[in-house]
Amino acid sequence: MNAKPFLDTNILIYAFALRDPRAEKAEALLAAGGIISIQVLSEFVNVSRRKLGWDWLAIESALAVVKNLIDPPIPLTAELHSAAVALARDHGLSFYDSLIVAAACHSNCTIVYSEDMQNGQKFGATTISNPFAR
Repeated sequence: MNAKPFLDTNILIYAFALRDPRAEKAEALLAAGGIISIQVLSEFVNVSRRKLGWDWLAIESALAVVKNLIDPPIPLTAELHSAAVALARDHGLSFYDSLIVAAACHSNCTIVYSEDMQNGQKFGATTISNPFAR
């Protein structure tokens, strides 16, 4: 099993958020290191640009910080895609959440930090954990 957690996109977004109560916890999780996928990086860019209105320099600067703190991202492969389809079908996850879980399982991560999925839900040895839940 991988001792490093898998970080969902919302952890990265909150780590760079200004005046958000979740920022401190997200910064600590990111600073501790972890695993992400290309999907997480892509979602981070999309949310930063479209929802937060960041310019490209800010996005690229944030990506450089992320890439310095975590392992190289897990690529999206046909194998992961097939695993995600099965997870979505069998567990009722959204397809994009199932891609996150598939990448985490593929990486042997025991924890996925995410605010978007059911806290405590298990997928084999991988457990969803909402670090912002009280």
